[in-house]
Amino acid sequence: MFASIDETSQELARHLYIADAGLATSLFLALKMEKPLFVEGEPGVGKTEIAKVLSRALDTPLIRLQCYEGLDIHQAAYEWNYPRQMLEIQARNGAPGRANEGEGDSTCDSTSDIFTEDYLLRRPLLRAIDPNLDQAPVLLIDEIDRADEEFESFLLELLSDFQITIPELGTLSARHRPITLITSNRTREIHDALKRRCVYQWIDYPARDKELEILRHKVPGIAEGLAQQIVGFVQAVREQDLYKLPGVSETLDWAEALGHLEARALDLEAVQATLGFLLKTQDDVDKMRGGLARSLVEQVTAEQVTAEHATPASS
Repeated sequence: MFASIDETSQELARHLYIADAGLATSLFLALKMEKPLFVEGEPGVGKTEIAKVLSRALDTPLIRLQCYEGLDIHQAAYEWNYPRQMLEIQARNGAPGRANEGEGDSTCDSTSDIFTEDYLLRRPLLRAIDPNLDQAPVLLIDEIDRADEEFESFLLELLSDFQITIPELGTLSARHRPITLITSNRTREIHDALKRRCVYQWIDYPARDKELEILRHKVPGIAEGLAQQIVGFVQAVREQDLYKLPGVSETLDWAEALGHLEARALDLEAVQATLGFLLKTQDDVDKMRGGLARSLVEQVTAEQVTAEHATPASS
């Protein structure tokens, strides 16, 4: 693992993830204490990316459970391979349709040994605590707020003891506790019983300087002036009354799109043509095209000119 908070920040940065002191501290302590890290924040601020970066930095597998409404234990943890079990029973009892002879032969109907690990289908949660693993994987339970509240109750045993109880087999426990990250977009409140088992961290939209640093790392070929204008524009957009504000992922997608268009500076035509990379609802796009985009382009252009004139004086 990481020896210090500084090393945690440095390793994340080496894999192009810029973490502030709060996140680096929470992550470092979660790793040291072998506790899950519960991360909340708006969509697109980099919650899921933490798990991907950790997997690369620690050179360990990433096991991802994408949550959704109706998710239950069979999709999340395990289920029995019923087709294979049925084939095994048929093989023991002879070909289908053939009448069994010897009514007293109870061994033909024995099913006591088909509920074993050979017939078990391992889903993400069970794979993450597989005692046969040589090292701890990164377990990402992504967007838990999309799952039903009942699913949280099942996770309590896993997050407390990193074990899963299967009635037919007993309790299976991890030899190496998975490095567990749980994310939530906060579309609903998560139960306190689950949060108490985790280190909690909120990730907000980044400040201007941090977002500019992220953009430089993730889109290295972009012109410096354009990068500053993009970040200034996005920061201004987040101050507007929109249905869905753009996250960092939208900033990066938009910057890459403008790069493909060989843009050197923001102009109204390019902004309006590429709003679909930044905004994800038609109402927000219409509001931006209704004159707001022009005023924001003029605002960031004026800010950049002011900054350029102020730099020589300050030096």
